Amino acid sequence: MKLCRFGDHRYGVVRDGNVFDVTEHVAKAVVAAPLQRGDAAIANLAAIVRLVEGATLGAPAANAKDATFLSPVINPTKIVAAPVNYEAHIAEAEEDPAITFNHAVARIDKAGLFLKASSSLVGPGEGVAVHFSDRRSDHEIELGLVIGKTCSDVTEADALDVVAGYAIALDMSVRGTEDRSFRKSLDSYSVLGPWLVTPDELTDPDNVDFTLKVNGAVKQQSNTRHLIFKVRKLIAWASRWYTLYPGDVIMTGTPEGVGPVGPGDVMDCEMQYIGSMRVAVRAASVYAANSRASEAVPE
Repeated sequence: MKLCRFGDHRYGVVRDGNVFDVTEHVAKAVVAAPLQRGDAAIANLAAIVRLVEGATLGAPAANAKDATFLSPVINPTKIVAAPVNYEAHIAEAEEDPAITFNHAVARIDKAGLFLKASSSLVGPGEGVAVHFSDRRSDHEIELGLVIGKTCSDVTEADALDVVAGYAIALDMSVRGTEDRSFRKSLDSYSVLGPWLVTPDELTDPDNVDFTLKVNGAVKQQSNTRHLIFKVRKLIAWASRWYTLYPGDVIMTGTPEGVGPVGPGDVMDCEMQYIGSMRVAVRAASVYAANSRASEAVPE
């Protein structure tokens, strides 16, 4: 099943290129369940699937080509991200000082995972708002995992059992010397969409083709089989450090080809078994001319 959020904060399922409104079914499943940490819809996804599969959905609410898709997850407790998890990206980062600012590139086993602010999460229809005119903001396409149940110390053998579904993710990044979590947590710098695909439709997350284009030109193209830490290992490792809750997002890392985008650019992302999404880039409403704390913040 492809579960989405669209339009005016409605829930839908995508079938045959159309979006069917299932907001009432989601509400029934959530109201009937106890409160818990995390995203209520994702926590009750199995019940939602049962209600939707047994329902007559009526006429489509929209064509998928015309719908404005929001993030399929509303309330993750955290976004966990994997740095430098493709060999080819490590190579390009070591060669391009604009990516690393001449800092040594630590491999994922040395760098560890990092967290992004949940407030940075948006859907493709909301777009990316570039915040600083003096800094480079880069695109990074990744496979996104959405956790479906509360868990910790998950084994690699059981790791896929805790996944509610998959989505295309964009881990946007302001380049600079600051900590990753600081530079990657700006509003709109975590894009997830266009919908959540349940595991029955994507059975092997370690073999997924994907492509990102900027203004029609291919910039990133790879397959998740090139991940250094595969999906099961990432889930298991993250769950040893953090309790994972329904709706928590794991971004699995980006391949080579990262590069800058700015206001007016359009990113087209496509991922096998999931679909495609178009993400427009604009200037933030307050488009700061300077990002340095010493110059931007009064003492």
